[in-house]
Amino acid sequence: MFNFDVNELRAIQKIKKLHQKQLEEIHRLHEKHQKAILELSQRLGINLDKSLKREFYRKLVHLSSLWIPALIFFAPQMTAVAIFCILFLGDLLLEYANYRKWRWARKTFGVIFFRMLRQKETKRNRFQPSGSLYVLLAAILCSLLFAKPIAMISLTIMLISDTLAALVGKAMGTRKIYKNKSLEGTDAFFISSLFITMLYTPLYTFNYVSVLACMAAVFAEVFEDKIKIDDNISIPLFVGMVLTFIG
Repeated sequence: MFNFDVNELRAIQKIKKLHQKQLEEIHRLHEKHQKAILELSQRLGINLDKSLKREFYRKLVHLSSLWIPALIFFAPQMTAVAIFCILFLGDLLLEYANYRKWRWARKTFGVIFFRMLRQKETKRNRFQPSGSLYVLLAAILCSLLFAKPIAMISLTIMLISDTLAALVGKAMGTRKIYKNKSLEGTDAFFISSLFITMLYTPLYTFNYVSVLACMAAVFAEVFEDKIKIDDNISIPLFVGMVLTFIG
């Protein structure tokens, strides 16, 4: 019934062997590459564990929220507030429905948020809002309470400086200054927040009040447990209040 060409079979077998050798070579190079990265990270004192990778993904999503200060700049105040409120209510509904184990919500929530959730946010014994809700709430409050430039500065510091503090702290943080907060992460937060306020100079003049606002942001980030307010909210509010009432 079937006509087999011996030469074709040999050619197929030869291709399979070649393919297998290529896969083995790729695997060997991958292991060599991973080993080199591990050795380099150990020399530099950089931590490359799974928690850092999860935090990196989480903060990458955090940085994607930089559209928020951009919207505040380009849109009328109440238009921006309306958009933030709609997104906040939609996110709240999704997260609460996920907590109540509604099928559609659990699938959607898992796809969107699961890889960036911390352990406390995956507990099912009580409703635990994710960081995105706090970010949107901060956007609403800052848009309503502060002038546009101040709202933009406050939220940008929260999004960028908090990201750098977390990543630098997890990767290279060796000197603890308060609980799980490291000197390296705190320095990254403060220095980056200063640069951010300088970049906003065309909209808001950089002066000693800007430095005080950055110091207030550091305080809110480091002592989050004492303030009892999520740092996604406390950081922009502290910055905004200093720039508004002292500036």
